[in-house]
Amino acid sequence: MKVKNFAAENTERTAFFSLHSSVASVTSVAKRRSFLLLALVALVALTGCQAMANQPRYDPLEASAFFADGQSARPQVDGSIARGQLRTDSVLDTGQLNGAASEEFPFELTAAVLERGRQEFEIYCTPCHGYTGAGDGMVVQRGFPAPQTFHQDRLRTAPPGYFFQIITTGFGRMQPYASQVPDVADRWAIVAYVRALQLSQAAPADALPAEDLQRLQEASQ
Repeated sequence: MKVKNFAAENTERTAFFSLHSSVASVTSVAKRRSFLLLALVALVALTGCQAMANQPRYDPLEASAFFADGQSARPQVDGSIARGQLRTDSVLDTGQLNGAASEEFPFELTAAVLERGRQEFEIYCTPCHGYTGAGDGMVVQRGFPAPQTFHQDRLRTAPPGYFFQIITTGFGRMQPYASQVPDVADRWAIVAYVRALQLSQAAPADALPAEDLQRLQEASQ
């Protein structure tokens, strides 16, 4: 009759599992080290990829030995249209219709348009024209020649396109504001607000709402 040596068998099992665990541990450490080494190599390689940063290029207005005229800035190709320069609505883009200043606005005037116009007017126009358009802005108070008031018959009857063109190209001492107000819709919003200022100083009484007319009559008594 055979008697199992359980003590010896347990010792063998313990030794086997201990060896297996040690091998697995060594393998795991080796994998981690390999991964870290590969990550380090990749990082070093990426830091050397400067092809985009160091690509051949010209700085703005830099001289060029390649082109015959020596200029790196090239003229626009004939027949091409640069991004943002497509003009499909003459009134909206130029303030003109058939060569004359437009008598109409190119879009519907809303409270939001007037509010936008007020914001732009107060930023760019009030230093000279003042908050009411009377030509009494801060720079005028400091000695700069006063612009004409908006509240004169000639400008009250001027078409909206006239004001748009003045904002775009300038007039007299006034510089062009196309670069400061690049969005043509914002320029039209300023024109709309100028019209509102003109009406605020010369609106006929019968054009007022009933409640405003009543307040006006009460104030005049």
